[in-house]
Amino acid sequence: MRRLEPLPPWLHGRAFLTTDVPPGTFPIDRLRAPDVQRPSRGVRAIGLDPDAVRDRCLAFQPRMPRGQAFSHLTAAQLYGIPLPPWLEARATLHVAVNEVRQPPRVRGVVGHSLEGVEARFWWWSGFVVTDPVSTWCQLASVLSHYDLVAAGDYLVSGRPLDDGSREPALTTIDALRAGIARYAGRRGVRNMRAAIERVRAGVDSRPETWLRLLLVDDGLPEPVVNQPVFDEAGNRLGKPDLAYHWARTVFDYEGEGHLVSKQRFKADIVRREVFESALWRYVRVQSGDVFDDQRSFLLRVRRIIAQQASARTHSLGL
Repeated sequence: MRRLEPLPPWLHGRAFLTTDVPPGTFPIDRLRAPDVQRPSRGVRAIGLDPDAVRDRCLAFQPRMPRGQAFSHLTAAQLYGIPLPPWLEARATLHVAVNEVRQPPRVRGVVGHSLEGVEARFWWWSGFVVTDPVSTWCQLASVLSHYDLVAAGDYLVSGRPLDDGSREPALTTIDALRAGIARYAGRRGVRNMRAAIERVRAGVDSRPETWLRLLLVDDGLPEPVVNQPVFDEAGNRLGKPDLAYHWARTVFDYEGEGHLVSKQRFKADIVRREVFESALWRYVRVQSGDVFDDQRSFLLRVRRIIAQQASARTHSLGL
């Protein structure tokens, strides 16, 4: 078998038009070799992952003229907006144009024609995308109420970092409200209007949003979001996801990362003991509690709060 001629390093991890390769760079039939990907007619790529949304966007980018932008679900994925798994797994790209251009008609791409109020484009992480407010409004026709709130929480909170800080928020609640006003009369506007009243800053994750909404929709007061909790002597106990100070009850959502790391698992045990030594109840919340067996979980929370109220009354001698 004839050994393939190495390709220039600048071609790896990107897509390009065959017409963009300078003449004489390598024999033209080199682009027909099996290590060269062919995302679409006239486009070649080296080392892209078709399962990754960013790489799928890179594969389409050479075909994007000025005036096109990734939008809807694709823009949401590029921003990192949390989506339900059934939408996160979709490989279709969404590409938008303003009203004076023709939407793309390409296999694997859904084209959208946007009116002037929607055609607000950003440059984000190497791609032209619809701005965060427009993207949130576009999601309103496909997301449930809870997930639209979670998307709004993410946009106004900023992504949490490992050191406890946050990236700058992508937008504000006021800007989302202004976006709803621009979208009056369009699909999903009722969902937007209901969701914006429940969007909160300082939220860490989609499950955390769902947990907060479940508690409130079950008739409980709205919990405090991601704020430090102190004992009566002023000692800091921790910063739980959600807290009911009046019931001395806190909630932490534990995803898969809490189970695979021994260090994280040990820290969770210590965290729980710190709260409970100060007579606070520490509720560890799992995925099934939030997304599957919600009724059983809420009954458990009700029992815990009743026990806390009884214990509080007893300690005060009432």
